[in-house]
Amino acid sequence: MTTGGINFDDLPEVRPADPASSTSRLPRFEGDLSEMPNQACWALQNLLARRYVSKDNHPDLWGWILDHRRVLASRLSELDLRLRISEDLEVAYTEQAQTEVQHPRARKLLRREPMTTYASILGLQLARIARTSRAEQLIGRDDIHELFSGVRHKKDRDEAAIRSRVDEAITKMVNVQILLPSSDDEDSFSISPVILAVMTGQMVDELSREFERLRRESAGNGTDEAAVQPDADEGDQDEAEEWNGPEDGGSDDAD
Repeated sequence: MTTGGINFDDLPEVRPADPASSTSRLPRFEGDLSEMPNQACWALQNLLARRYVSKDNHPDLWGWILDHRRVLASRLSELDLRLRISEDLEVAYTEQAQTEVQHPRARKLLRREPMTTYASILGLQLARIARTSRAEQLIGRDDIHELFSGVRHKKDRDEAAIRSRVDEAITKMVNVQILLPSSDDEDSFSISPVILAVMTGQMVDELSREFERLRRESAGNGTDEAAVQPDADEGDQDEAEEWNGPEDGGSDDAD
């Protein structure tokens, strides 16, 4: 196009400035030597501090993780950590890598969290529920207790003790952010989709087979109770399942 003797088609193309890119490499503090953009640094910090990052809860962090996934995976590998991204579920988290040779100077930055018997059963049931639909799943405290109606602990023979164990399992699932409490009702929860990333179909199947085996053994011994292991405070820690993640969860505040 020509206007007033000027052919605008011959002018060099000028791309609009990207506000994010113009500040992405500004030092965040005196002596900042990072070679990564600020967004990648913030994404890395949150991957280390949070149990997981989801698109629903932190869309900006989620976008930065996708944009910088290669460099983030590289940085995490230096710490013997793996970056796990489920684009289908729109969640990302880190897990401890299983190294073939463990050097005596190596340190695990993420501690595995053993689940007690009731927490393992609850995790199994929540995963089954979550697998039925990708829509948000809501569940109440009474509904969770109902899931345990056919399960009896060999040392918990009264309803009050069983209810206490189930409430402890609920608290554990809240602490690892699998159950997300409702802001309106403390006895109502939503099931985080991250459980589908942490508890794969294979893991659910393996846990299901194990608990069915325990029930069959219990029936063979002439008892109608499920022969499940004692919980951690009654003896050895149950090893039915373990979860990866920071023990304290770092800064797990809800922004």
